[in-house]
Amino acid sequence: MKTLIIHPSDRSTDFLRSIYWYLPEYTLIQCGTRKEVNRLIKEHDRIIMLGHGTPYGLLSVGSFEGSFIIDYDTVPLFEDKECVFIWCNADRFVNAYDLKGLYSGMFVSEVGEAMMMGLGVVPQRTVDQSNNSFAEWLGQGMSRDLYHAYHRCMYRYEELAKRNPVAAYNADRLYITL
Repeated sequence: MKTLIIHPSDRSTDFLRSIYWYLPEYTLIQCGTRKEVNRLIKEHDRIIMLGHGTPYGLLSVGSFEGSFIIDYDTVPLFEDKECVFIWCNADRFVNAYDLKGLYSGMFVSEVGEAMMMGLGVVPQRTVDQSNNSFAEWLGQGMSRDLYHAYHRCMYRYEELAKRNPVAAYNADRLYITL
């Protein structure tokens, strides 16, 4: 299976690299043009999209042209692809276009987001533990199918959620639809 990783260059999402570190082979794009990204999507079987986003898509964060690198224009390219959508409120994007794959809802990955989502003052180490554990555990299963990756990650992440409020919040907002 040919895998494409779309991960706009942004230090605040570096922890997500663990999701693809375990893959034996992949194409990584962190900056470029929409035309280049669309061509790569067409050439790959599995598309993993990571970073900051909104219900309208994956943000470019200055790494790609325009505000979004993944949005409604990209949706037709996902037909017959295995997709991973990990950004804040990706669930609203996935559901709006009836897409399939592994995806996140609002995902707390920063101390400020924890406060905004009503978790109160959470130490940076708690956020880091949630972020790093999630990415590591999801990554450990990515060499197989999405079903395996999701369930392998969730089994361990839900254990962490018993003692980590950020993981508890996030675990309730991870989904898979195949």
